[in-house]
Amino acid sequence: MAVSISRDDFLADKQGRTFADVVTGSARPFMAALVFFNDDDRQRRMEDSEIHHDRAPLAGVVRELESVPAINRFLSRIHPRRSQRFRQSIGVLIRMIMEQRGWEKAGKKGSLGVRNKAAAGRPRHNTGGLAFWFVRAERYTNKQQKPFASVRQRCREIQRAEPRRTARKVSRKPQRDSTQPVTK
Repeated sequence: MAVSISRDDFLADKQGRTFADVVTGSARPFMAALVFFNDDDRQRRMEDSEIHHDRAPLAGVVRELESVPAINRFLSRIHPRRSQRFRQSIGVLIRMIMEQRGWEKAGKKGSLGVRNKAAAGRPRHNTGGLAFWFVRAERYTNKQQKPFASVRQRCREIQRAEPRRTARKVSRKPQRDSTQPVTK
């Protein structure tokens, strides 16, 4: 079931209210972000990103988010401080949605891209990774659901479960060749 966050809900949040300038600024596409994230399919993909892909929720929708014309237009302008605050407000919006869907912050960040070197007169974007404008995003854990074990955890479990083989000499009798007759 989709969680719906309104502009007023965002401004009522303790962390959200610190981004009032982003929400009320006419040049910022925050309303487009609200419409984008209030979609049930996108929220499910955000959860799937954590559950099945071991990535931050934003990783599940970031390419689609960055392709929204109003958002792409805003991020491609040369306003590093305003762009950063807008991207941070997206993180708060994602936190609010994930918490209402039964998740909590894991206390670590996941990588979304590799930032290019700052160049005068050009917007700051990534040169590699999943996202073009976002560098990292918060990771979450589900309070009700046990996460799938990582490959590293599964390898450790298998190694612990394998019986220890000890090196010992085994005397072997030479085996008889079945094609030769048995002599007595």
